[in-house]
Amino acid sequence: MGSANSCIATEKTAVVMGGSIAGMLTAQVLTKHFDRVIIVERDLLKEAAEQTEQRPGVPQSFHAHALLMRGQQILEYLFPGIVTELADSDASVINWTADCLWLSIRGWVPRFDSQLITRTCSRNLLEWTIRKRLTANERVEWRSATQVTGLLTNQVSVTGVRIRTANEPEVEIFADVVVDATGRNSRTPHWLQAMGYEPPQETVVNSFLGYASRWYEIPADLQKDWNAVYITTQAPGTRGGVIYQVEGNRWIITLVGVGRDYPPTDEAGFLEFARSLRSPIIYETIKKIQPLSPIYAYKRTENCLHHYEKLSRFPENFLVVGDAVCSFNPVYGQGMTTAALGAMTLDECLSQQGNLIGLSRRFQKQLNKVISVPWMIATGEDFRWSTTEGGQTSLINKLMQKYLEQVLMLQSQSPEVHQLFLEVMHMQKQPRAFFHPRILMQVLKQIFTSQGQGENLTNGESLATSLPAVVE
Repeated sequence: MGSANSCIATEKTAVVMGGSIAGMLTAQVLTKHFDRVIIVERDLLKEAAEQTEQRPGVPQSFHAHALLMRGQQILEYLFPGIVTELADSDASVINWTADCLWLSIRGWVPRFDSQLITRTCSRNLLEWTIRKRLTANERVEWRSATQVTGLLTNQVSVTGVRIRTANEPEVEIFADVVVDATGRNSRTPHWLQAMGYEPPQETVVNSFLGYASRWYEIPADLQKDWNAVYITTQAPGTRGGVIYQVEGNRWIITLVGVGRDYPPTDEAGFLEFARSLRSPIIYETIKKIQPLSPIYAYKRTENCLHHYEKLSRFPENFLVVGDAVCSFNPVYGQGMTTAALGAMTLDECLSQQGNLIGLSRRFQKQLNKVISVPWMIATGEDFRWSTTEGGQTSLINKLMQKYLEQVLMLQSQSPEVHQLFLEVMHMQKQPRAFFHPRILMQVLKQIFTSQGQGENLTNGESLATSLPAVVE
């Protein structure tokens, strides 16, 4: 073991398991603190990969992926100039308040200019652009088509990984820090047990949401004043849909069904599902344009949180990030941005700490704080359906959910509320902004007006006596 380390004794080495977006952003952060960062990726990554390359490890890449504004800002911080590179690759631009037709639970929301502007593109283009920048970093080394078969440990710390490439013999790589960014199929719980540690508790919230997507060519002569369409699902209804513009003059059109009301993948069924939505706009659009792809389905949408932050014992020099810690229902578009926030959290932990002692537990606790808000948003939305299974909703979360229902009802009436909602969704502001006195007064006015008119806005329950508890 000593001889294996001797050639890099003066180097600080980090290993990242998984070349996902979470893994790549983490690797970029690690290059600021380590001399050598090795990314071990199971899929074969071709050196001259095209933007359209499809990786087996990302089956959901056929569907729409939203990099929220906060995520785009972090991406630009980590890779200066990358947003311009996306623009040069024909990534579309969208002003989320002006260019998106948004059908809320009470009607179409107002449209107006704002600073909520991002580039929209396919998952493949985004991943390819990040990987190209990482490959140019001389501190980064890729090991593609390579499987991590186990961790190297001394029972107290993780000291490296054991890898196998194709049919070659296993090789050991020693490292100062090892990061698991292998996603939903992470083997870390199993590895912890093998080391004599308790595996993390797991919370799963499943609304049994599924979606089906198809790619279309945008007609050259099409007259439109929007770049995206979003038809929300209105509980107890189960259906919604999205039109999302990406590079190459293409749309990704996604149909969504909750509570096992999965969109069909046959031609007639897909079209009929679109026709059943609360607005005919998606149906009227797709029935007369040219598809570019088959219809792709995806159903693995449960929210899953591994509570590494609660473990009383955790090996040193080992970190878990991205979907390996917490995977969200992808329909809310939070995954990539939360991964970016996780990378920034690691950067802060490494910058504040002069050594690696205690880094593992400290980072997992800090990461859990970052995850808590998007977790609350995603599961809170999923709990709107009675068919959702798993997890437990606290009284405060139930009250918060009912309050937010009222906020959503104001979306179609108030540009201020709609912009605030988007700022929270894009992680520019915290959900507590919904309790600003101006917003609170609008909500209270709506509640008392609706009760006076005998409307049933909250599934038969009054919020009038609950609001003080929420505010506290």
